Amino acid sequence: MKQPAMSEMANIAETVGRLATNGMKPKELIAAVRQEHPNASKKDVSRAAFYAVIIASQQKSERVVDLHNLAVQTRNSPDDARLDDH
Repeated sequence: MKQPAMSEMANIAETVGRLATNGMKPKELIAAVRQEHPNASKKDVSRAAFYAVIIASQQKSERVVDLHNLAVQTRNSPDDARLDDH
């Protein structure tokens, strides 16, 4: 699959940062992000989640740890978890 342009990645990262909540499961994050970015793959969401961590860190946000944990969980979630990945 073609990698999204950096501006699209930034858009997905903004969405991740806005929608991610404490205790959210990777499958829930991917589904929520795909409501706004229907063509985003699991890999796109995972990369955008790490980008959201960087943005939150630069802004000295208290959400850095929660976003990082969710990014790691999303990256490590099984590919066969019925995510309907693109």
